[in-house]
Amino acid sequence: MPIKMYWIYAVYNREKDKIYIGQTDNIERRLLEHNNKDNPRHKFTRRYKGDWTLFYQEECSSRIEALKREKQLKSFRGREFIKDKLNIPV
Repeated sequence: MPIKMYWIYAVYNREKDKIYIGQTDNIERRLLEHNNKDNPRHKFTRRYKGDWTLFYQEECSSRIEALKREKQLKSFRGREFIKDKLNIPV
């Protein structure tokens, strides 16, 4: 049985200059969900109209590892690290 992988990711909304950091087991599906404006589950990304573009991803071997890394990246220093990875002209 294949090992299920998890991803930490960051998406960017250029129009609103916003970054969202999250974790998932299916990054393609999650990006589609962020860009579906009618999906009531995604309050943060739905609130900021415009397209969300994936600009950073990191693979993790377990959900626990992914949750820990997500928490690190949402800290002050983690957000600085993510902003350094942002290769989209602002």
